[in-house]
Amino acid sequence: MNATVSATDRAWTASSAYAEALSGPGHPLVLRTSTGRTLELDAARFTAAPDPVDRAVLDRCQGPTIDLGCGPGRLVAELARRGVPALGVDVAPAAVLLGRAAGATVLRRSVFGRLPGAGRWAHALLMDGNIGIGGDAAALLARVRDLIRPGCGELVVETEAEDVHENHVVTFDTGGEPFGWTRIGTEALAAVAAGIGLRSTEQWSAGERRFVALATA
Repeated sequence: MNATVSATDRAWTASSAYAEALSGPGHPLVLRTSTGRTLELDAARFTAAPDPVDRAVLDRCQGPTIDLGCGPGRLVAELARRGVPALGVDVAPAAVLLGRAAGATVLRRSVFGRLPGAGRWAHALLMDGNIGIGGDAAALLARVRDLIRPGCGELVVETEAEDVHENHVVTFDTGGEPFGWTRIGTEALAAVAAGIGLRSTEQWSAGERRFVALATA
């Protein structure tokens, strides 16, 4: 695990701001870049019940699914209710506890750490801005590529609504250790994915949200 990824894991694990955001709506989650710019994450969605857009993504998950950066496990719990085997992964203790309380199977571990079922997951999810993890989209996609089934596994990524590709060094607005974070749109993501052996099989919009489905080339 490289230093940037380790810093990301430590920052989210230790963040009181993230823990507070998971406690319910009304707690903003703001990142501040090294240039002073602020990036506000949609923290209310982390704890919200799956909406029709989320459920349409979950309809694609007909086999074992891993949700990376799952937060309090809202999507994993919904898959469990549908009878779909699913595992959530998050580094924050508060997220893991809330996910398990909601009936989700959640593992406290880094996305880049050792995970069960590598190479055997039918589906992987990077939702709610989680493509930002680590500040290097290519490295994150390469990691997830190694988790899904070769040739038939699918990764669904929620991208930014705008066509952008920004790599930042950020801290939580409340302070803490700097870490990497990426904002990337659909077109840029598809290009990055192609460079590491992933092909875009579908791109779509739902409301103000955008998604890309990827498979091994």
